[in-house]
Amino acid sequence: MHRRHDPADLLLRLVIGAGLLIASTALWWPQPAQAARLKDLAAVQGVRSNQLVGYGLVVGLDGTGDQTTQTPFTTQSLNAMLQQLGVTVPPGTSMQLRNVAAVLVTASLPPFAQPGQQIDVNVSSLGNAKSLRGGTLIATPLKGADGQIYGLAQGNLIVGGAGASAGGSKVQVNSLNAGRVPGGATVERAVATPLAQGDAIQLGLEADDYSTAREVARTINAKMGDGTAQALDGRRVQVRMPADTHARVGFLADIENLEIKLAAPSAKVVVNARTGSVVVNQAVTLGACAVAHGSLSVTINSQPVISQPGPLSGGRTVVTESADIAIKQQAGSLIQLPGGTQLTDVVKALNALGATPQELLAILQAIKAAGALNAELEVI
Repeated sequence: MHRRHDPADLLLRLVIGAGLLIASTALWWPQPAQAARLKDLAAVQGVRSNQLVGYGLVVGLDGTGDQTTQTPFTTQSLNAMLQQLGVTVPPGTSMQLRNVAAVLVTASLPPFAQPGQQIDVNVSSLGNAKSLRGGTLIATPLKGADGQIYGLAQGNLIVGGAGASAGGSKVQVNSLNAGRVPGGATVERAVATPLAQGDAIQLGLEADDYSTAREVARTINAKMGDGTAQALDGRRVQVRMPADTHARVGFLADIENLEIKLAAPSAKVVVNARTGSVVVNQAVTLGACAVAHGSLSVTINSQPVISQPGPLSGGRTVVTESADIAIKQQAGSLIQLPGGTQLTDVVKALNALGATPQELLAILQAIKAAGALNAELEVI
């Protein structure tokens, strides 16, 4: 008997079949390669920030400055500053200052910074000041690694912490001994950059990778012409620059936005021994191995025992400690971990152990020593 199909039923079957076909295609269809901009992978060597440091004084504190009897360098610095301003302190004068603090001023001089520009500075206490809140930083020269002055810092501090004390009690939120002066330093000297020097520059990759270095050179040559870029090693790529120095900025602007196809990263397991965090990337694989995991616990209970003498015996009450020590070891089971080729297999195999993060650190190190962990193990 011939059965007549409903058109709506046929349409539903076609939709379900098409959905299953699309879902199955997603499993074997090649995924597009991951890409990133060149500016996110590399930087021009020699174009970097420079660290500046200086020593100065913060004044105007509300009785929370250094105790000069314990920090004599604060008094010496104040005397030197007053002499520069034409004020002479009689020799042997003991100044009891509570509103002055010696501080260390640090700043980062960005590349291409020109004289007159302003940069932020960080101020940190060197002595025993209780708080820098409400203080003002006096003019402090900022020097570089070569001993030259590159900036001059001065301004009112912004301290993010807060605190109060009374009657022997104290409450404090965040640190009160460090602050920041936004735009508190003026650049006095510029640092030369290698952009206008020579006929080529070198791009330094953020991480060593020969595949990425080759791909960077290939992408630049495809955009700017053959022979423009050449990979020197796993981190450096040499790029020929235009002869006209005024055209180099536009040239770098064009190549820094190029999309670079990234190769698969090297397998790595990063372990934080302080927090117990374990981070595994997608390239990590686990060889077949067997792990015996157990735990040993030691329990110590201490109870006071009071020995009371009889009435009118002339004895003294004696208190002794009675300690009960018990050692318990849980039976460790031998768990076989199959070889995993994907990150999910590695995670499932490690979760099967039922270990805590701290115990997982020792297990990973043991698996690595046995040669079953196909990854670099980095402990931070």
